[in-house]
Amino acid sequence: MSMFENHEYRWRETCFVLFDSGNRPTGRAIKKKLAELSDRYVLKNLTTDDGGRFESLTLLSPDDFAALDVCYTEGEEVAEQTAEMVKDLEPIARETGNLAAVKRIRQYDGRLDVLHFERLADRAEEEEDEEEMLDPSALLLVLGALAQLTGGVAVDPQSGAILSEEG
Repeated sequence: MSMFENHEYRWRETCFVLFDSGNRPTGRAIKKKLAELSDRYVLKNLTTDDGGRFESLTLLSPDDFAALDVCYTEGEEVAEQTAEMVKDLEPIARETGNLAAVKRIRQYDGRLDVLHFERLADRAEEEEDEEEMLDPSALLLVLGALAQLTGGVAVDPQSGAILSEEG
């Protein structure tokens, strides 16, 4: 079940981990890597293909008022979308010294879509600003771990930022 179907959560942003599809991790490897990050995270709905390679999962981080849906995509669709993304990433990469990562991204044909959701439950009683509750640490930690596991690059396409890179 996608978090889009859960009315206690609202989608906030989507980030990507781009990598060579030959480095597609197994479900077991992803489960182990994410378990190492925090015992506060709850993994749900982990799916794999017949070969045990990762397809999708949901990670809940109650303390951060967050959840993540992660799913795998590969092939021509990824290559086409990555080419468009590179155009947006290049100017910022020049400024931040990440041009090497952008060059690597061009060659990648595998992608993990990481959809970040904010938990809305129990917020009616809160008088605080909406932005104060959501903690992005789960998103950033997971992106870093997935980039490390795949030898890839984590990207926030909305801001044009490279968040983490391995490889």
